[in-house]
Amino acid sequence: MAATSTEDLLRTLAPQVLGVLMRRYGGLDTCEDAVQEALLDAATQWPGSGTPDNPRGWLLTVATRRLTDMLRGESARRRREDTVHLAALPTALAADDADGPLDHDDTLTLLFLCCHPSLSPSSQVALTLRAVGGLTTAEIARAFGVPEATMAQRISRAKQQIRAAGVRFAPPDAADRDQRIRAVQQVLYLIFNEGYTASAGQQLQRTDLTAEGIRLARLLRELLPGDAETAGLLALMLLTDARRAARVTPDGALVPLTEQDRSHWDRRLIAEGTALTEQTLASSRALGPYQIQAAIAAVHDEAASVADTDWTEILALYELLAKVSPGPMVALGKAVAIAMVLGPEAGLAATDELAGPLGRHHRFHAVRGHLHEMAGDTAAATDDYRTAARYATNVPERRYLEGKAARTRSH
Repeated sequence: MAATSTEDLLRTLAPQVLGVLMRRYGGLDTCEDAVQEALLDAATQWPGSGTPDNPRGWLLTVATRRLTDMLRGESARRRREDTVHLAALPTALAADDADGPLDHDDTLTLLFLCCHPSLSPSSQVALTLRAVGGLTTAEIARAFGVPEATMAQRISRAKQQIRAAGVRFAPPDAADRDQRIRAVQQVLYLIFNEGYTASAGQQLQRTDLTAEGIRLARLLRELLPGDAETAGLLALMLLTDARRAARVTPDGALVPLTEQDRSHWDRRLIAEGTALTEQTLASSRALGPYQIQAAIAAVHDEAASVADTDWTEILALYELLAKVSPGPMVALGKAVAIAMVLGPEAGLAATDELAGPLGRHHRFHAVRGHLHEMAGDTAAATDDYRTAARYATNVPERRYLEGKAARTRSH
């Protein structure tokens, strides 16, 4: 079996195996550590020995043994308390549980657990990637550009908070479910966005994170096929990721949407995302923010060129989005649409009230620079681009903005 297919299989099985251990024995920290060790064993052994006939059962067996060793390594008091419990652990139980389908929605329960409201968004993301995504601490640390020790501490603190909150491994009750589903969706979108435009570092994109965000969104849709916002989230990711190959030059420089070679856009992803968007818009009684954002992305992706973009439709969608999910970044996107429909002066006026909440965000100043440039005010545009570059923490974005400032100043 190829390395990539082994990796895909392990990431698919990771939450299933962890869910079984959590359901049987509890304790996120020890169960998750045991699963990670089993995954590392599989990644080392399977490429040489071949994938077992029952890979999930293999992982359950190894993870159960690791869990037994961990529990037996604790204090004497804990060992005495666990004597009867450990006697029931063994391989037969793991094998029995592995042969049939899951009798509980373990992966969805894991997602709810990792997105517990007691955790910060960054901790939710890290724990989701570790427990549900099956990524190692080193992989997560590399993806976010932080030392492995820092990420290990973040994940450890998240587990401690889960334990301190006394959270049971069970789906939330009906009253809590909708709120927690939205938290799960937000975390998956944060994972995708960090991959699509890294918050810091030398690379514009981290394709491992965009791929993981899409994979987990597909998984969530399988678990919740009737949830329109989950479908909208997946569609938004697909329609956005479709432009990935055209966003960077061979040397890693940023290419803005208006300058991208659209022949390099992934038409397969666009077709899938558009079909999913049309389906969810037709069937949903009340549109959510991901569905509306997916519709905006679809309008962009279906346009043959910048000139062919239906900005009137995009503006109407932004007006709807501003009602459903108001916020400064939504207002900034709406301002661009206003400028494209009504002119740059109208767009600039729409950004005036955003200086407070977005005054230290590079995208606010980049948009102002673009609109001033459209209006022919090159001096103001140059100042805006320079300010945007100062606030940008991603190197390709900063270089692009510095280049825009230099080119605008010379005109």
